[in-house]
Amino acid sequence: MRKYLKPLVLCISLLTGVETAWSRDLVLAISEGSSGGTDHARVIAKYQGLADAIGQSIDQKVNVVFIREFPALEEGLQNNRFDLAIARPSDYPARGMRDHGYQYVASARPDGQCLLIVPKDSPYQTLADIKGKRIVLPGAASYMAKFCSAELRDRGIDLTKERVERVREQGAVPFYLKNKFGDVGGVASYSGVANSLDKTGHRVLHTSVSQPYFPLIAHKAFSAAQIAAMQSALRALPDTEPGRDVLKSVGIQGFDTSTEKRLRNLLTWLER
Repeated sequence: MRKYLKPLVLCISLLTGVETAWSRDLVLAISEGSSGGTDHARVIAKYQGLADAIGQSIDQKVNVVFIREFPALEEGLQNNRFDLAIARPSDYPARGMRDHGYQYVASARPDGQCLLIVPKDSPYQTLADIKGKRIVLPGAASYMAKFCSAELRDRGIDLTKERVERVREQGAVPFYLKNKFGDVGGVASYSGVANSLDKTGHRVLHTSVSQPYFPLIAHKAFSAAQIAAMQSALRALPDTEPGRDVLKSVGIQGFDTSTEKRLRNLLTWLER
């Protein structure tokens, strides 16, 4: 009888696919964008509580894996290597859904926006004032550059016809403005730059439309009931002290499970 056991197990594995694979621990991939000085141990400490909350909702152990580089994130989504992924910038989860079959779970609250900032003593008061001025943005391939460009496009400002200065990091935008290398700059509402405008002597000239921030997506093999269980657990996090600790650790206010349509439309908006 034993000689038939291994072929039988192999056959069952091939037939049941993910159900057999899920006898193992699940993987939650974490991407924090271009954050520089982080490491795997810090990311595990920061997100394991969230992984535990998700895992408890579906009776599975979920482990955190830090994905530092964007190519590794893209490759992992493309080849369905991750059971779950939460990532910024948001275009990666959006492509995971559109191109690679991942399912929507939630996004973080609050949403993300492009903030167009100027020095506090700048004479500019409206977007109309910045036409023909020097606009400082991150590299053209970056998510926030595309985000700000799409917002300005919708407001009648075509960046192909404007004077655009590119910086490698958003943190350089205030420096450029302070030293008169640019007149207005674009940064993410959730960035350290945005949280330090008073200190750097800048103000917000314009706030863009909101888009889903830090989305959480799941492998296509999860059932609708499992997705619903995860969503219920995420919505409930603010209701308990341990849940609030999880949110504080991650650095967000909560999870929004109603942003799927907007996330699915994000790439169309960016690429229009």
